[in-house]
Amino acid sequence: MATRQNPLKLNALQLRTLTILQALARLPDAADEGPGPGEITISAFPEAHADHFHLGDAMVSGQDATGLFNEAVWNALMRKGLARSAWPDTITLTPDGLAYDTGLADEILHHGGH
Repeated sequence: MATRQNPLKLNALQLRTLTILQALARLPDAADEGPGPGEITISAFPEAHADHFHLGDAMVSGQDATGLFNEAVWNALMRKGLARSAWPDTITLTPDGLAYDTGLADEILHHGGH
């Protein structure tokens, strides 16, 4: 039996936000390991540049990031066991949050020219 896409039934805003948080977790200037084993804590968030922002070598549309600064979205990710929130300063992605396949990375994280 194949694994089901979106088994935790995250809504579209939660999926987009988790995708961006997973990308932030891979950036050394934005995130640090811990505090728990396999966790990553994000403490630096991107600033918008016109209608988009940059995550490493990727560009993200501002409209895909509306949940990044939304406390209700952070709380929903926490309820699903994907994150622990210290709103609005830091969010820690659990191993489950880091591994969750949102299916949106190729759609949201645009690589290439500016």
